[in-house]
Amino acid sequence: MQLDHSFTVPATPDDAWKLFLDLRRVAPCMPGALLNMLDGDRFTGRIKVKIGAVQMSYRGEGTVTRDEPGRTLVLDLSGSEARGAGTAAARVVAAVTADPADPAGTRVRVLTELDITGRPAQFGRGIMAEVGDRIVRQFASGLEELLRSPADAYTGSGTPRSGIPAAAEPEAADLGAAVLPVLLRKTAVPAAAVIVAVLLVRALRRRSR
Repeated sequence: MQLDHSFTVPATPDDAWKLFLDLRRVAPCMPGALLNMLDGDRFTGRIKVKIGAVQMSYRGEGTVTRDEPGRTLVLDLSGSEARGAGTAAARVVAAVTADPADPAGTRVRVLTELDITGRPAQFGRGIMAEVGDRIVRQFASGLEELLRSPADAYTGSGTPRSGIPAAAEPEAADLGAAVLPVLLRKTAVPAAAVIVAVLLVRALRRRSR
């Protein structure tokens, strides 16, 4: 499954790129995610998601490849459900460029190749794209908050500055809030057709009496 998202942040491409290099600072911006270990270009972590009353936790690992001249970040990720048979693998390419509409802003385009099995696989591409859109918007909001923080709040070295507390256990990302509107839109037309059919049957019965 291929997903294509983009967003803008209020920072120059240089400042945005420096922040992207610091995975320890960026990871908490992703809803439900927690970075457990970062060793050079390799890392491990987990992410929690929930759909209604169902909560899922994934544990995984990944590698990061940085293209400094092109300001492009590539993440290769793989993981599996902590309590289930579901798996997930993704290749995420994030490109940082100047925002054409705002010389002082930055546009980030995120291309994702996603392969997922288990319970989330029942949702089609349309629903997954909608879920991705909402998660990306939350991620962008978190980045914006970081970029508005003091300049010494992060470094471009990939090492957190001293004094930053360890990340707390994240709340599960509520995908149900994103999935429900899509399901309602998909079922609106069939539901309306059923209602019309019922009304027609009732009207015919009344006439036959």
